Amino acid sequence: MRISYLDNAATTPVDKRVLAAMLPYFSEKFGNPGSMHQKGLEAKEAVEEARKKIAKLIEAEPDEIIFVSGGTESDNLALIGIANALKEKGNHIITTNIEHHAVFDTCEYLEEQGFKVTFVPVEKNGIVNPKEIEKVITKDTILISVIYANNEIGTIQPIGEISKIAKSKEILFHTDACQAAGYLDINAKNLGVDLMTLNGSKIYGPKGIGILYAKKGTVIQPIIYGGGQEKGMRSGTENVPAIAGFAKALEIAQKERENESKRLVKLRDNLVDGIKNKIPDIIINGDLKKRLPNNVNISFLGVEGESMLLHLDAKGICASTGSACSSHSLEPSHVIKALGNSDEVSHGSLRFSLGRHTTEEDIDKVLKELPKIVESLRKISPIAK
Repeated sequence: MRISYLDNAATTPVDKRVLAAMLPYFSEKFGNPGSMHQKGLEAKEAVEEARKKIAKLIEAEPDEIIFVSGGTESDNLALIGIANALKEKGNHIITTNIEHHAVFDTCEYLEEQGFKVTFVPVEKNGIVNPKEIEKVITKDTILISVIYANNEIGTIQPIGEISKIAKSKEILFHTDACQAAGYLDINAKNLGVDLMTLNGSKIYGPKGIGILYAKKGTVIQPIIYGGGQEKGMRSGTENVPAIAGFAKALEIAQKERENESKRLVKLRDNLVDGIKNKIPDIIINGDLKKRLPNNVNISFLGVEGESMLLHLDAKGICASTGSACSSHSLEPSHVIKALGNSDEVSHGSLRFSLGRHTTEEDIDKVLKELPKIVESLRKISPIAK
C-alpha cells in the first residue's frame, strides 16, 4: 500500500541532494572543527562555507548566524538569552497566544523567573493585529516574538508591520520562521527582524540542526556553556554533516519555493473544496488566503481527531491533530482554542500538511477515505449531535 504522507509540517524526508552534501562529513571529512590539523580544518571550512551560504540566502552577515540543534533551541536562545542579557533594562516580553510551544512554554518559564509576558490574542482568522501588539508595549518591553507562519493552522503573520512598530520603539523583534522557510521570503532585511529562528527538518534537511540569526550588535547571553564554540554563543562540537545539509536544504527550498508554492496551492484548494463538498459540519481553521500553501486544518464536529488519525493511518494516510511537539498531550490545541473554538472543536481538528512528494493521487485518496471515516465515527460518537 502506497503511503500518502501529509504531515510535512511535523517533519520532511531528507532530500537526496541534501543527503549527498552531508555524506562526506560522516566518515571521510570527519574531523572536529576545533582541531588544528588538516582533518579538523577541512571540517571547519565546511562549517564556515555553510555559514556564508546561509547568510547570503537570508541577506545577513556570516557572523550573524549561530548554529544550534534545531528550532526549539534557537527559540530558547533568543528568548532566554535576550531576557537575561537585558533584564537590567526591562522585564517585559510580548508574544501571541498561538506561538509554537518552543516560544509559548519558554515565555511561561520566563514568567516563573520574574519576567512579565503579554500573550496578545489573535483575531478569529488566526492572524494578530499589529495595533494590538503596539497597545501593550510598555517602557519595560525588551522583546517581541511572533511566529512567522503558524505550525498548526498555517496562518501568516504581518511580520513586516510588527517589525516597524518594534523598531520605532527600539524593541528587539524575534520571529520563528521554521514553517515559513520553504514557502515565504526569509530575507532578514526585508522582514526587519533582529532575531530569526530556522531549522532543517521542515525543509527536507536533517533533524537536529537549526540556526538563530542574530543581527549584529544584538546582545545575547548564552544558555549552553562549554568549549565556547559559535563565538561563545553555543558551546558544543559542531554537527558538521547536519550543518552542511541544512545549508543545502535552505538553498534548494528558497530556489524552488515559488514554483512549489503554486503547485501546492492547487492541491491544497482541491483538498479543502473536496472536504467541504463531501463532509458536513466542519470548521476550517485559520484564514483561507493568508496561510501557507501546504496547510489545511479542519475541525470535524462530533468526532475525535485521534480516532480519525488511527483510521486514516490504517488506510495509508499520515496526517496530524496539530503540533508534533505536543502529540503526547491530551490537552486540546491552544492554537485552535485561540481562534475562539470550544474544547470539542479543538479535539476534532485534523492538520494535513502537503509537501514535495504530494500528488493528486494523495488528495483523491483522502477525499475517498475521509468522508467514510467521519461518517462511521459520527454514528458511534457520544459527542455527535
